[in-house]
Amino acid sequence: MVNENQFLFHALLMGIFITFVYDVIRICRRVVPHNSFFVSLEDLGFWIYCGGSVFMLMYHESNGELRWFAVFGAIGGMLLYRRLVSPLFVKYVSFVLSKILEGLGKALGWLFHPLRVLLRKTGRGTYRIGRSLRRRLKNKLTYFLKMLKIGLKGK
Repeated sequence: MVNENQFLFHALLMGIFITFVYDVIRICRRVVPHNSFFVSLEDLGFWIYCGGSVFMLMYHESNGELRWFAVFGAIGGMLLYRRLVSPLFVKYVSFVLSKILEGLGKALGWLFHPLRVLLRKTGRGTYRIGRSLRRRLKNKLTYFLKMLKIGLKGK
């Protein structure tokens, strides 16, 4: 009976920890916007991590046997954390981190201001050089693609 109570407690903690990890991912998404590819990649990594963690808990605590009270304990831990801690944690930590990053961006902008002024003064000449370089590169790539198509048609 003691082992089952301990197992239930560990499952409850596992549910809390899994939800905490997902909240950290949510905070990162709020602070640094992601496109759908990276959101999917993060979710895939999260679910692989969760599956491995739950498997290791089941393996160590119940010799790999699925115990439903442990599943309900993990769900209970998730719901408990989600109701009590998660809304405030995500809101305020993401707010603080975004303000820190905003301040850091302003500080870096202030530090690099002389460099921007210098680039503006010499910008027209460097733009012309960049434009001609882009044009030559585009022509070479177009030529390469044409030769590749000709080579593939011959085979």
